Amino acid sequence: MTEQETFYKEILADLENGTLVLPTLPEVALKVRDVVDDPDTTSAKLADIIVTDPALSTRLLKVANSALYRGRVPVESVQMAVSRLGLTMVKNLVTSLVMEQMFQATSNRLEKRLHDLWNHSTEVAAISQVIAAKQPGIKADEAMLAGLIHDIGVLPILMKAEESPEILKDSSLLDSLIIRLHTRIGAAILRSWKFPESLIAVAAEHENYHRDTGDSPDLVDIIQVANLQSYINTDKALSEQQLQNIKAFSKLNIDTNINVVELDENSAEYAEALALFAAM
Repeated sequence: MTEQETFYKEILADLENGTLVLPTLPEVALKVRDVVDDPDTTSAKLADIIVTDPALSTRLLKVANSALYRGRVPVESVQMAVSRLGLTMVKNLVTSLVMEQMFQATSNRLEKRLHDLWNHSTEVAAISQVIAAKQPGIKADEAMLAGLIHDIGVLPILMKAEESPEILKDSSLLDSLIIRLHTRIGAAILRSWKFPESLIAVAAEHENYHRDTGDSPDLVDIIQVANLQSYINTDKALSEQQLQNIKAFSKLNIDTNINVVELDENSAEYAEALALFAAM
């Protein structure tokens, strides 16, 4: 048995018997979710949780005052931000804003991999925000979060690869394993986080290009298109013929020849969304 097949079988066995180490959501995101899920909660209770984290508070105020969300009156406090944006949107935004913590390298061997993965995830999130803003019935903040977590299944693969130096130093071999494993592991992670089925489906199905769930687009369609748009001008780009066979483009009424973030009407919004994840 090759080292690749051994690694593949070991990680699946670990996943199935519950011993694979999965990432956990940062504590503040869990607290925010618990508060929002409480039917008796108030915006003041949610704000009290957020202000215990000064860095998060600053970033949330930055988001609330960004061109994507701001109203006519500047937001000057966390409670004002919660009241204006609403509990569910704040929950999604907080989860998005703290997600970067899970992409921090614990060794030099993983630093570039995790840096590139985070950059890709934020790019897909920003493109998803732009696409979702034009789609009735799909929330842009949820699409942004979906973009950030679509490749979350890569994290345990990289962590386990640290135990196998031969795999870690062979980029093509590691990439092959990621392609084979990350969607299944990603779905398992989001189930462990008790995420909604719509987001679990994003992790599980975003690379299933034969997927067709009818005429109404959903989050998976948005992430598929955003992910493929992020590959434009790279060696991962699909051919025009391949793109035309992917149902998500027609469901979203997006021309496969067009880069959505280069359109004048979208470019500023894309830059603004991407800037939400820039270092403070």
